[in-house]
Amino acid sequence: MADADRRYTSTVVVDGSDLSRHSGRWLTISWRPYMGDPQMKTMQLAGRSDIVAIGQGTWHMGERASERRREVAALREGIALGMNLIDTAEMYGDGGAEEVVGEAIAGLREQILLVSKVYPHHASRKAMPQACEQSLRRLGTDRIDLYLLHWQGQYPLAETIEAFERLRDAGKIRHWGVSNFDVNAMQELQGSACACNQVLYNLEQRGIDFDLLPWCRHEAIPVMAYCPVGQGMDLLHHAGLAAMAERHGASPAQIALAWLLSREVLAIPKAVSPGHLRENAAAASLDLSAEDLQELDQLFPAPRRKQPLAIV
Repeated sequence: MADADRRYTSTVVVDGSDLSRHSGRWLTISWRPYMGDPQMKTMQLAGRSDIVAIGQGTWHMGERASERRREVAALREGIALGMNLIDTAEMYGDGGAEEVVGEAIAGLREQILLVSKVYPHHASRKAMPQACEQSLRRLGTDRIDLYLLHWQGQYPLAETIEAFERLRDAGKIRHWGVSNFDVNAMQELQGSACACNQVLYNLEQRGIDFDLLPWCRHEAIPVMAYCPVGQGMDLLHHAGLAAMAERHGASPAQIALAWLLSREVLAIPKAVSPGHLRENAAAASLDLSAEDLQELDQLFPAPRRKQPLAIV
């Protein structure tokens, strides 16, 4: 079979249990090769099937004018490497990150799946249209592909959904979703057009494996992981992870990212150096064996009881 015809199909296992045992809808993602690199895994998200499963995060971008040129160049380099999803938010750098993204995607807009997030205090019928317009202006575009509620706030979800749907009807956004939602909040969205739940998830912080990830898979709602390689350096300095990375001729970060892809979760690491960008992009074509995954489960066990949703 030619490389361009390869298909990758995986089954998620949570704490030793095949998620397909759950009744109802069951989402099986077929990993398709990215046309620019047939080894890079892609997934379906927000109406597109060509989204490379490792995107680009922008948290802390746009905070310092002295870093702007470097940040813009990093995002453009990431696009050139095939990472065609960019995630940002009106909160990041008080809108500065969206301005960085807008400059980076100028002339490249059609290649990108653009994700931004709205503050909870803007998640009302009255405030969301203005917040969206301001994000569109900073991003230099006429629509946001996936617009997320950053976390749940004071407004009823029904009102927020109505505001999202009005923006979609107006062509300002194409799809909407949420971030930092646990199972109880997601259940309020059951049967809605929610296109994604973005949460903190990595080898060290696997709380969503207990019930949130199974629930989202059952409801065919894709999960996107922020902080995918941890929040500090502890994970990347883990001796067991380093040993596995050495066996693969990879870095610990690449193993951590490849593990997320094995869970059928899209990852959005941030990088501003050329080396880290290449490292992240290469992780989209790294395959872990069943033995590797079993070893990682032993090194970083899945939770055996419900844990509070980790949020930063």
